[in-house]
Amino acid sequence: MRDSVPTVRTGEDDPELPFIGYTVAERAAMRIVPAPAGRAWIAAGTDGFARRCLPLMMANQGEWWILNSHTFSAVWEGNRQASALRLDYGDQQGPYPAASHFGHGIITFELPFLFRTPPGWNLTAGGPTNLPKDAVSPLAGLVETDWTSAYFTMNWQITRPHTSIVFEAGEPICAVRPERRGDLGRFRPMLLPKAGSPEDKGSREFEESRARFAAEQRIPGTPAYAAKWQRHYLRGESVTGEKFPDHEKRLKLRPFRSPGDPTDENPSEPL
Repeated sequence: MRDSVPTVRTGEDDPELPFIGYTVAERAAMRIVPAPAGRAWIAAGTDGFARRCLPLMMANQGEWWILNSHTFSAVWEGNRQASALRLDYGDQQGPYPAASHFGHGIITFELPFLFRTPPGWNLTAGGPTNLPKDAVSPLAGLVETDWTSAYFTMNWQITRPHTSIVFEAGEPICAVRPERRGDLGRFRPMLLPKAGSPEDKGSREFEESRARFAAEQRIPGTPAYAAKWQRHYLRGESVTGEKFPDHEKRLKLRPFRSPGDPTDENPSEPL
């Protein structure tokens, strides 16, 4: 029987949920940090459109990243044998974070954490959100971390043989996010016609507003030309000005702390 996980409360109606990572000393040391909002490809030249996409920016922040400990290169010869995957760490000292276990060009990272979530909470683990990597694809898993004492690994499958793929030290190689068990199964999916539905009026108002804005945006001197893009969703309001009080524009995940660490709650940038 595992030890119980304490519930910490900050107020009568504000229970905190513990999320614990027990460190495994004999494995390669990796950091775990809240994911940042930014991505290098966003800053490199998207003409600002990605920064204006609140759904994308919110998804960027909704996980914790586990960061690679050693720079290494990987080359896959293209067959199913585990020996067909070669990892080169150069002259660095181990323990190394990754190896070839399963074959089929799969790189397996041994994570140095045993995670524990509160009762009824799973942990999803996969690749970092909105951070594509050429010639290799992350594989995802879901683990019942409220009871199991088993470790899990993070796996990436190479998709292009005979190509050198580099994982840098400090690069995120796994993203984790708690998920309450059973919630998805409670949904009852339905397909209904929009015409005549309660959503029909609001969606038509949105479509008309978007069409007017797009037409005015091409005319110098108009408010739409100066604004460049509509901000209703960013502000958490409909095109008619109705406000939605629960609207979020930023996620602020807390960093993992060790005993004796400073209590500053500002998440650090991992890259």
